[in-house]
Amino acid sequence: MTHTKKYKRILSAVHIVYRLVNSTYNVRELSLRLTRLLCQFIHASSSSVYILDPVKKKIVLIASFNSQINMVIEKKKDLARISEEEKKMARGMSIFEKRLIGLPLVFDDNIGAISIRRKPHEKPFNDFDRDMLAVFSEQAVTAIKNLQLYENQQRVILSSLKLIGKMLEKQRRLSPARTDVYFNIVKCLAQRLTMGQHGIECLHYASILHGAGAIDVPFDILSKTSQLTPEEFKIIRDHPAKSVELIKPVEFLKPVLPIILYHHEKYDGTGYPSGLKKEEIPLGARVMAVVDAFEAMVLGRPYKEILSVDEAMDELRSNSGTQFDPKVVLAFCELSKQKKFRKYLSLMKR
Repeated sequence: MTHTKKYKRILSAVHIVYRLVNSTYNVRELSLRLTRLLCQFIHASSSSVYILDPVKKKIVLIASFNSQINMVIEKKKDLARISEEEKKMARGMSIFEKRLIGLPLVFDDNIGAISIRRKPHEKPFNDFDRDMLAVFSEQAVTAIKNLQLYENQQRVILSSLKLIGKMLEKQRRLSPARTDVYFNIVKCLAQRLTMGQHGIECLHYASILHGAGAIDVPFDILSKTSQLTPEEFKIIRDHPAKSVELIKPVEFLKPVLPIILYHHEKYDGTGYPSGLKKEEIPLGARVMAVVDAFEAMVLGRPYKEILSVDEAMDELRSNSGTQFDPKVVLAFCELSKQKKFRKYLSLMKR
């Protein structure tokens, strides 16, 4: 390969990694996509990215690709089985062999490692392959470090928001259902509807925060058993917008705002606040509309009697195509045949 071709290939690698970094928002996804890119660009049969805990310096995540399967190892019992060679790479040792190249990912300190492999029948790696891997690692390491800091900020903010949510529950201003059970149901639906990891993360935040605006709703309105007056109903209708106003200043939660704002819209366009219908309503909001309604039915409200799980399921089916998105209701009903999902539905009643 001529010097010109090598130079062009290196520039191409820098450009590709730059695009990858700017379209990825968490360390897990970046690591997975990076392994696929390495195999394609350097013609390796497999590749791995090792991520260390910033404080404990232990491997907490391994992303791998073997030209067919992309996978992540995060469980302690699985991480404990990795080879000494891999542990040494993660601790900062460089390896350059015929069929293996491993380089540490170094920022101010070591944050992990990156490696590529070829099979015995494939041609050996050369110096240019090592240089190419170094280019990838140099581009990726800053992104990984920045994403780690960003994710840590997210955890701090989210912990504060969860605390607020628990305080509201204790004041009986929000549903007493456990947030983790609610989210497990939402997550199962999102996976069934192939919403992807980012969609699931948005629904996680929305599950915690969608009722935050209820803090401004007087308790006598929330607990009222008789019909609401037009003024009282307007206050209720305004609470999604108030929830959005509360969390709007938090930058990383912006993708969550449409889910929270529109989860009271109805599939036929008769909901609020904007009268959206069908596909105009974000899918995440359509998912939460179904779970919210199920929760209200099995827990009961001051103005509604408590229904059994099966009765609530019948209500969802009856309102499919009018109040609810038919495909979300169908996914809910199909999941209800699974033991794990059925357990979540039962836990919602407690």
